[in-house]
Amino acid sequence: MAKPIPLRVLQPLLLTNLNILPSSITWQNCTLQSDSWVCVRQTPNDNSPAETVIVSLKNTNNVMRRPIRADSAIMHLTEPIIALKAQSRTVQLFNLETKERLQTYTHEEDITFWKWVSQTTLALVTNRSVWHWDVLGAKAITPTKIFDRQEQLENNQIINYVVNDDESWACLVGIASNPAGGIKGNMQLFSKARNVSQPLEGHAATFGTIRLDGASTDTKVFAFAVRAASGEAKLNIVEVDHNSANPAFPKRLIPIHWPAESNGDFPLGIHIANKYGLVMIITKFGFIHLHDLETGTALYLNRISEETVFTTARDDEGQGVVVVNKRGQILHILVKEDVIIPYIMDNPACADIAYKLASRGGLPGADQLYQARFENLMQQGMFADAAKVAANSPRGFLRTPNTMQRLRQAPNQPGQITVLLQYFGSLLDKGALNKDETLELARPVFQQGRKHLIEKWHKEKKLFCSEELGDLARPHDLNLALAIYKEANVPQKVVAALAELGHFELILKYCTQVGYQPDYNVLLQHIVRVNPEKGAEFAAALAKAEGGPLISIDRVVDIFQSQGMIQQATAFLLDVLSNNLPEEGNLQTKLLEMNLLNAPQVADAILGNEMFSHYDKPRIAQLCENAGLLTRALEHNDDPVAIKRIIIQTEKLPEEWLLNYFGQLTVDLSLECLDEMLKVNIRQNLQSVIRIAQKYSDLLGPTRIIDLLEKYRTAEGLYFYLGSIVNVSEDKDVHFKYIEAATRTGQLNEVERICRESNFYDPEKVKNFLKEANLSEQLPLIIVCDRFNFIHDLVLYLYKNQQFKSIEVYVQRVNPARTPAVIGGLLDVDCDEGIIKGLLASVTPSSIPIDELVAEVESRNRLKLLLPFLEQTLAAGNQQQAVYNALAKIYIDSNNNPEKFLKENDQYDTLTVGKYCEKRDPNLAYIAYRKGQNDLELINITNENAMFKAQARYLLERADPEIWEYVLSANNMHRRSLVDQITSTAVPESSDPDKVSLAVKAFISADMPTELIDLLEKIILEPSAFSDNPSLQNLLMLTAAKSDRGRVMGYIQQLENYTPEDIAQACIEVGMYEESFEIFKKYDRHADAADVLIDHVVSIDRAQEYAERVDLPEVWSKVAKAQLDGLRVTDSINSYILASDPSNFLEVIEVATHAGKDEDLIKFLKMARKTQREVPVDTALAFCYARTNQLPELEDFLRATNVADIEASGDKAYEEGYHEAAKIFYSSISNWAKLATTLVHLEDYQAAVECARKANSVKVWREVNSACVAKKEFRLAQICGLNLIVHAEELSDLVKQYERQGYFDELIAVLEAGLGLERAHMGMFTELGIQLCKHHAERVMEHLRLFWSRINIPKMIRATEEAHLWPELIFLYIHYDEWDNAALAMMERAADSWDHQSFKDTLTRVTNLEIYYRALSFYLEEHPMLLTDLLQALTARIDVNRVVRMFLKSDNVPLIKPFLLSVQPQNKREVNHALNDLLIEEEDYKTLRDSVENHDNYDAMELAQRLERHELVFFRQIAASIYRKNKRWDKSIALSKQDKLFKDAIETSAISAKPEVVEELLRYFVDIGSRECYVGMLYACYDLIRPDVVLEVSWRSGLHDFTMPYMINFLSEQAKTIELLKKDNEERKVREASQQKKEDDTPILGSRLMLTQGPIGSSPSPGPYGQSNGIAPQPTGGFRAF
Repeated sequence: MAKPIPLRVLQPLLLTNLNILPSSITWQNCTLQSDSWVCVRQTPNDNSPAETVIVSLKNTNNVMRRPIRADSAIMHLTEPIIALKAQSRTVQLFNLETKERLQTYTHEEDITFWKWVSQTTLALVTNRSVWHWDVLGAKAITPTKIFDRQEQLENNQIINYVVNDDESWACLVGIASNPAGGIKGNMQLFSKARNVSQPLEGHAATFGTIRLDGASTDTKVFAFAVRAASGEAKLNIVEVDHNSANPAFPKRLIPIHWPAESNGDFPLGIHIANKYGLVMIITKFGFIHLHDLETGTALYLNRISEETVFTTARDDEGQGVVVVNKRGQILHILVKEDVIIPYIMDNPACADIAYKLASRGGLPGADQLYQARFENLMQQGMFADAAKVAANSPRGFLRTPNTMQRLRQAPNQPGQITVLLQYFGSLLDKGALNKDETLELARPVFQQGRKHLIEKWHKEKKLFCSEELGDLARPHDLNLALAIYKEANVPQKVVAALAELGHFELILKYCTQVGYQPDYNVLLQHIVRVNPEKGAEFAAALAKAEGGPLISIDRVVDIFQSQGMIQQATAFLLDVLSNNLPEEGNLQTKLLEMNLLNAPQVADAILGNEMFSHYDKPRIAQLCENAGLLTRALEHNDDPVAIKRIIIQTEKLPEEWLLNYFGQLTVDLSLECLDEMLKVNIRQNLQSVIRIAQKYSDLLGPTRIIDLLEKYRTAEGLYFYLGSIVNVSEDKDVHFKYIEAATRTGQLNEVERICRESNFYDPEKVKNFLKEANLSEQLPLIIVCDRFNFIHDLVLYLYKNQQFKSIEVYVQRVNPARTPAVIGGLLDVDCDEGIIKGLLASVTPSSIPIDELVAEVESRNRLKLLLPFLEQTLAAGNQQQAVYNALAKIYIDSNNNPEKFLKENDQYDTLTVGKYCEKRDPNLAYIAYRKGQNDLELINITNENAMFKAQARYLLERADPEIWEYVLSANNMHRRSLVDQITSTAVPESSDPDKVSLAVKAFISADMPTELIDLLEKIILEPSAFSDNPSLQNLLMLTAAKSDRGRVMGYIQQLENYTPEDIAQACIEVGMYEESFEIFKKYDRHADAADVLIDHVVSIDRAQEYAERVDLPEVWSKVAKAQLDGLRVTDSINSYILASDPSNFLEVIEVATHAGKDEDLIKFLKMARKTQREVPVDTALAFCYARTNQLPELEDFLRATNVADIEASGDKAYEEGYHEAAKIFYSSISNWAKLATTLVHLEDYQAAVECARKANSVKVWREVNSACVAKKEFRLAQICGLNLIVHAEELSDLVKQYERQGYFDELIAVLEAGLGLERAHMGMFTELGIQLCKHHAERVMEHLRLFWSRINIPKMIRATEEAHLWPELIFLYIHYDEWDNAALAMMERAADSWDHQSFKDTLTRVTNLEIYYRALSFYLEEHPMLLTDLLQALTARIDVNRVVRMFLKSDNVPLIKPFLLSVQPQNKREVNHALNDLLIEEEDYKTLRDSVENHDNYDAMELAQRLERHELVFFRQIAASIYRKNKRWDKSIALSKQDKLFKDAIETSAISAKPEVVEELLRYFVDIGSRECYVGMLYACYDLIRPDVVLEVSWRSGLHDFTMPYMINFLSEQAKTIELLKKDNEERKVREASQQKKEDDTPILGSRLMLTQGPIGSSPSPGPYGQSNGIAPQPTGGFRAF
């Protein structure tokens, strides 16, 4: 038997299954900090963005992918926090769950290694030092330097950094190549306390702790592993920071066995499994070394990974180690707890290690050894050692009450503590005690008064808290007992302790936490008596508990009232009723009643805060009225009679409150109350009524209030009321009534104000009222008439009443702007002019609108009346425009030198005055319009009066383009007349070039070329200031070119100052090419002249003649280009040579090449090469040599210096069929690929193959192969083919090529030859198999057996299926794990491919369950004798019920009887039915009985009915058994009686446990005289037969002798029962008495506080209403809220 392995290797994850690239699984990209997370950075090869994959090892389905680009990424030890490093210096931390950035830091040096060393600390290692960064704690915002790196770590790759738990020790590990071979490990051990470093040689290191025998604290150890260059490996374990109280730990230097196959291997990681005290060393090659930490002894060695390991980490629970290898496997190595101890104990030398390891890790396997040692020590009297063994026993299996009893009985050594206490001491040093140990230790400790020890052990969690321990502690320390009760979860005693300690506020919190429900009524009564204030707080907490009140609020109030605690009851109710719920109405009423009767001021405050709204308001209103709280009574009253009764007492009601109260009443009730208040005492209540009316005017309605006040004839009231609303009211009646009331009360100032400011009165009505009022002061009337334009009525009224003073007041003080209307009115009534002039003289002119005044007077033909007034106004310095307008009109009408006034005065309105003059004198209108630049008016007046000369001069003077456009418009019927005056008069008279230029532009814009030419000729050709103006000359020529071309040639010769370029271009644009040519020729612009001849005249001959005449290179170049464009290639080349111009060589080469002018082109190119070294020139020259077959010249040219694109020339020569020339080209540049193709065309195949080999190009090999196959050069073709088929994408084309030409054997030969190539791929093996299927079927199976693993099986499957190669097809299905198709193919082609064993093995692996049933049908038809064997193989996979139905349908159930028997334990209904039917048919009653007794899933009644009719008694007996099993007692017994199976009948009646069934059967046996059965019934159904029935039957039938044994036994048992009951009754009485005494002596809450007795009898009873000690509880309608 193989020895069990003590380690278990789990693979929680394979990284490649998560689409992680194998290239990303490296030490740099894949990081593992703990057993919680693995982090991989990868950059896909398909140009996808880089991403970081984070996988949770606790939940492998939790895979996070983030588009993070960083140099490095590591996950936190346990939390979803990732640390990222970029640019080797910047570090950032992110929380992946909250997506929050936690920290950012940029270091001053490059960070070469980093690692999490604790939950909050990140270690950063640079080239010079080591830093710690407390990133999640609060110690440091920036990293803290720990130590500097030593020299021996320079040029080392840092692979690890470890610290101990308190970070007092650290070790940095690096590796480097060893010159002697292998990997050298260097370490730097640093002590923080000493601030010193020590260099060490080692590859892996770690820190840990171990508890040594006899030590009170853990010993700190440092372990590291090293493998020297010589191959020797060692494990070092040393103690650091030795504690003098502990025994010394001897230094361990243990050789490590290194397997022979692990050369080059070295320790990669070392970890301590703290739970077991084991050291695990992981090597790079995947080996694990297991050592004991205390002794260093090697325990186990094995290989856990075939791939190299690059990172390791210890798991959080300290039970194993996690590693990652190059394949991407995450391996978790754990200790097999049930195997490790037996494995170690197999080595006798390690028995002591196993013994300690079992105790340290609580491992099974050493229990027998501990038990034997314990017994041996006890027998030897070494009780202290035995106690230690029991205390250290694995899983505490020896820590039992029996062990403590034996240790208690052990004798004590003099001067030493007892063995039991030593046992407890060992346990306390090691850990915690169990329940029995805790109680056993606590009793003597409490008895000795050493309570502090219990407290100490309790704080250290070394005691097992129980109710019994709390009872022991209670007499000594109630707080300690409370803590124990809490931890032991004894809520009733916790509550009692809290109440006894007075911590009432903690009781509810505790009960809520633990879900305990005490009797809160009793508890509250007790607390109220002890501490009323705390009682109120506790009651409030109970009532407001989450989830609903824990106590009835009514009950709480009753408790408070019974104690006379009105104040506390009030405070409680205010607290619990704060939510103001409808169902709390009776409690709200009770609260208010209680305070209204005893403390009205409290009730008033409660009502004032409006805390409640669901109490009995009528009841409270009556109580408030009785208590004198009238405001509260009114607030709660809805009875109008009561309200009116109370509200008239205004002296007792605050006025402000009364005002607010009326806002709560209805409109009708409010008016009734106001009416009542005025009727009862108008003098006292008028002010209040007015204030109420003012405040609620909008609500009550001003009309109704006015009617109410008028009812009591109080004008003063009306005045004050309306005065408060008139400023905000828009009611006309309100304003009129206010004016009326103010008038009657003599408040004329208010009348004047309202008339002036109000916009809502009826002016007509007010005007008439004021006229009728006949006021002494007419100012209100004046204001109304002024505002609403009743000026005529006002003047008429005042004039009739001879109140001229009022008129003066109006125009002087009220509104001087109305003076024109007043003057008009006075003129209408034919007032004396002296009065009018005097009135005008009394008004300030600046305040009078002169326009209106002039209009009023002018409309009445009295304008001269204003002359003195206007002159006086000017003399006063008034510069209003209206004054000047009026004076101008007067001067015009009076013909008082108006021209002078109009020309010299600038103050009048030219438009107004001009309009006034149009009909009187057009010249005056022209003067006014010209002065004001009123353009349109001036044009109209001059057109109407034929004043075109004046208009022309004005236009030239005005110089406005818009005016010019307007007058020169074609719609202007006077344009011709105006143009004549402009040409003949205005322009010649002008000397301003800008204005003339503007006029010219206007003519141009108006599209008047003829008129423009006439204008320009008059300016330019005739002597003038503008004759030499270049712009005008240009304009003249341009205009002539567009409208009169005949004049242009003359202008060219006459004029000299125009711009030739512009004019020539303009001529070209309009098609005047000869004129353009003449201009260029006149100014010696030969190149431009040639362009005109070539581009526009389109005469190359004239251009050539012109070039010969001027003989200039630039002209020859232009002519050459034109000749080239005209395809006169030879002439063009000659012209280019005459011009010595090779610049257009590209076009010349292109055109000459297409034209076939190679000889001419060679001359041009030779000329061009003199000055140009261009690639196109040399390339074209070389190709010309090739096309003209000048091969020697071509070779000389190529040998000479040139810059030709030889490859392009060769390509072109190859395309055009000049293969010899192409060969020269390609040979000169050693282009083997193209040379090979060229040689193919030259039919030099051998040389072509050699060139193809040099070129080594797929395309070349393809072309050469195709050519060789076409020429049947199969040897050379095979050479090419072998270089093609190694490229998978070329294989299909090659195959098609061979197949199209029918060379199948040659193709197979090529493929077979290619199988031995190093680059042979799957496609080659697959294609060879396909070809063999098509042409050599007999070789297919051999090919498949040899190469099935390298074939594309799906493709091969199609080929074999098409070729009908069934054995080969099934072979492929099986090797492709296509078990379903394999099985189907075997069944479909059974004659060729079926084999039972092979088919059975295949069928057990199929995934489609339907194939199972198809296979069963196949076997039923073809191989029925093998069905049982097939079914046995498929039992676990098929639906048994379906199989049974299938065979039932085909009536072949007997064939599967063995199968049915094998699956019947599954107790399936179909199986049971089928098998039972088969057994009945076979009359196998024994098997049938076993079936129905052991399997109950069948139709019992149907089967029983079938069996009871069976002819064999055995089957009827089975039917009776079925009836009995289904509690059909009557049927079962009847069937048994029928077959005289009385034993079965007796058993059935006994099983039924029904006395009536038993009694009936008993009487049956008596009736048939079966005395044996009668006695059997008495025995079997002893407990079911009543004694009286037995005596009756016995007496009636004379069966006393047979009945006597039954009676004797019955009487004996009856006597015993009575005696037992008497004894139990006596013991119960004694027990109850003892319990009663104990309850009487033991207080419930630690003192004699009888919580269960209700109120104390001696407490004072509550007094009646009105007494100071409270009120007695009274019912409030019988309603209970809870």
